[in-house]
Amino acid sequence: MQTYLSFLAAALYVLGSFVPNQRRLLESGFTFAAWLIHAAALWLTIFTPDALRVGFAVMLSSALWVSVLVYWLESRNLSLDGLKVLLLPNAALMVILPVFFPGSLVALAGKTTMFPWHLGIALLSYSTLTIAAFHAVVMILQDAHLHKPNNQSLPAWLNAAIERLPALLTMEKILFRLITIGFVLLSLTVLSGVVFSEQVLGIAFKWDHKTILSLFSWCLFGVLLIGRKWRGWRGKTVLSFTLSGFITLLLAYVGSRFVLEVLLHRSLS
Repeated sequence: MQTYLSFLAAALYVLGSFVPNQRRLLESGFTFAAWLIHAAALWLTIFTPDALRVGFAVMLSSALWVSVLVYWLESRNLSLDGLKVLLLPNAALMVILPVFFPGSLVALAGKTTMFPWHLGIALLSYSTLTIAAFHAVVMILQDAHLHKPNNQSLPAWLNAAIERLPALLTMEKILFRLITIGFVLLSLTVLSGVVFSEQVLGIAFKWDHKTILSLFSWCLFGVLLIGRKWRGWRGKTVLSFTLSGFITLLLAYVGSRFVLEVLLHRSLS
């Protein structure tokens, strides 16, 4: 069932990306319908009888699911047509990714009732910070476009999409909303991982590469928010911290899962 739902959501995302900007209501309807079906596909993929399914494809699909929701909400108040042609095709690709890379099953037997909550918060935190990183990349392209309009090194459709983006100050405000939400969720993930590590993971808390990189990413985002609050950080400093924090988090979780699942064909359960 989740396979059919995934391909149906992908089709609706693609249709939404081709709807003319003048027909906002139709585009919004396609996007929201795809988002709902995407949610159902994710639910059926992750939650199985007596186990939870996790993996790099599930995380990336969750990231795009959250990003579509943010886009849909923000597009009601802001002109985000330029983001549409960048986001919806990627969402269509990521919603079907778990069909080909389903990930690993983690048994719930012997686990505390906190385990599903811990996993859910973790997925949301990684997803939100993934959105922030994507947003930062778009801002870098937008800034470069302001200094060099109609950059010949970029496709014409990308230059056209960038021209329709909101002002950089508006984009920066959205970025910090995402980072703040992601940082709070990541803090809860780290805290629940420390407090419930033995119950959730079945092993004592240890300083492995995942723990160290997660804490380092948490510190980077924390320093960024402090620098923004007390030093008024903006521009390239903000974008550099955002991408560094995201890449560190990516290496901690998605990267290790990709290597194990795709390259080494090993189970993480």
